[in-house]
Amino acid sequence: MTVFPTGASVMFPFEKFSDVTIYQFGHMYCVPGYSFGPFEWNHYLFHFIHAGKGVLHSTDSDGKVHEYPLKAGQGFMIWPGQTNAYRADVDEPWEYTWVEFDGLLAQELVVQTGLDCKNPVYDANKMENQGKMAVAIKDIATNADLSPLMLVGKMYMFLDLLVTSSVRRNVANTESPKRYHIRRAIAYVHRHYREDISVQDIADHCNVNRSYLSRIFKQTLNISPTQFLIDCRIKKACELLMDSELSIGEISAMVGYPNQLNFSRAFKRELGVAPYRWKISRP
Repeated sequence: MTVFPTGASVMFPFEKFSDVTIYQFGHMYCVPGYSFGPFEWNHYLFHFIHAGKGVLHSTDSDGKVHEYPLKAGQGFMIWPGQTNAYRADVDEPWEYTWVEFDGLLAQELVVQTGLDCKNPVYDANKMENQGKMAVAIKDIATNADLSPLMLVGKMYMFLDLLVTSSVRRNVANTESPKRYHIRRAIAYVHRHYREDISVQDIADHCNVNRSYLSRIFKQTLNISPTQFLIDCRIKKACELLMDSELSIGEISAMVGYPNQLNFSRAFKRELGVAPYRWKISRP
């Protein structure tokens, strides 16, 4: 007889939010030895362990797989495009809550936690923050009946706690130049994605060489500045397609594509379907 873990997973209407959005969340009581993966996720995925033990097998940015024994009070982050697997302990299977999220601000916020593909394990900087983390993430996972806006608000509160309570964030007292430039670049894109900007414009704003900017984006966020700009524009376009009656041409101009044909090509390249078809397929 196959025995499955007990818990629930809830999907979320993510299309309505672009800065930070939730894709799914859940709370699981695992049976002894329960495992998941290897699997490649499309978005950020954070687990917080409430009880028990388990092991994370995480692939770093160099393609090497590392094993991390984990226990109650810890957590672990999974990055978009990263392959991972995790398994509950046989004697003390873990109970955990998870939330899958993304958005225009997600990369910047995750960078601020100090976690990365080579250091995916969350530890709280104070014992009291373990309890706060447990409450904050359960507050999302156990309130599926709340409005999407309320849940996104709780997600912002959780992410703020994740950033401020991460022991890795507090290792250094000053922000590294690399992360400073990344933060400035992301903020510039968020303010100017509607305009005809280029990677060179972003680099000039940050007072760095274009090649250096591309390198640190790839190292830190595993994405190029060009792709980050495209993602920002396409996510905003999806929001406008869902929540407005604007024409495709009007939306195209509002997200930095003066040429509607270029916008339609970029949209289809990223999402596999033309903007109009994407809009009419939404519930």
